[in-house]
Amino acid sequence: MTGKLRLPSLNALRVFHAVAQHKSFRQAADELLVTPQAVGQQIKLLEDTLQVTLFERKGRSIELTESAILLSHYVKAGFDEFSEGVRRVTKSNYRDRINLNASPYFATHYLLPRLSLFREILPGADLRLTTMVDLPDFGRDDIDMTVQWGYGNWPDYETTLLVLDPKIICCTPAIGEKIKSAQDLTRFTLLDTVKSKRLWPDILRHLAVEKTEGDRSIGFDDAATMRRATLQGIGVGLVSVIDAEEDFRSGALVAPLGRDALSDMKPEEVPGFYLIVPRGHLRVKAVAALHRWLVQQDWGSDLKLSLPKPTPLSD
Repeated sequence: MTGKLRLPSLNALRVFHAVAQHKSFRQAADELLVTPQAVGQQIKLLEDTLQVTLFERKGRSIELTESAILLSHYVKAGFDEFSEGVRRVTKSNYRDRINLNASPYFATHYLLPRLSLFREILPGADLRLTTMVDLPDFGRDDIDMTVQWGYGNWPDYETTLLVLDPKIICCTPAIGEKIKSAQDLTRFTLLDTVKSKRLWPDILRHLAVEKTEGDRSIGFDDAATMRRATLQGIGVGLVSVIDAEEDFRSGALVAPLGRDALSDMKPEEVPGFYLIVPRGHLRVKAVAALHRWLVQQDWGSDLKLSLPKPTPLSD
């Protein structure tokens, strides 16, 4: 007769979850309203139970071992499930509430013009929209799903690409007159968002531009601020197609290398907006309906065209 795997105490796992998030015994203790010594005792108990080392001290800081990193993914998923289950069964009047978070750019340019269509399809749903640039903590922030800008690197969640966000290299006409080749880009400050660590490097490599020691860049919290900096002539920016076309028509910006200079970039090098949801959340009927609707929309169509009439959701 084979025995069941004996799980560690839930309290020890809860303490481990807090330490893994903060990478600090003291900060975990502050969150849990206990002493750092009590945190240390629970971690020692968990390590003894599992027969593995979970944290290594590096001076005044701690680092997760490979085992801790692996375990943290599953423990986080478990507590997210606990939180969602408790929230759903204890707040019966909230069962039809859907808390959707979206990056500000996607919310403004894509989502808001179409939300009325979803309300017609699922009129009983209480939809709440928030806009945060960074990936939310689904349990703490009470978020059902989110739309995030990036490259799809969220392996712990159900992730679906909604629409690509190709960029156009833009600048003021005055700067554009000084850019005769791709290499000339290195003479100016390159503007980007702080979330994108790879966009300009990928683009410069695609254009076969050799970096120089004098390369300068400025990162902004969001695309709107970066666009304003481009319009003010602070440097050369990477502007989304919708905004770039508007600025080209007004004459405020130009594309010094042409509008299609980046059109043949590799698909994996083009960022986009991704729908991200903890897998357990899709068990809730209203959440699953919104998820299905978001995935079925043609977000890449011209937003200036009249929107189609709502159609029933397909299974």
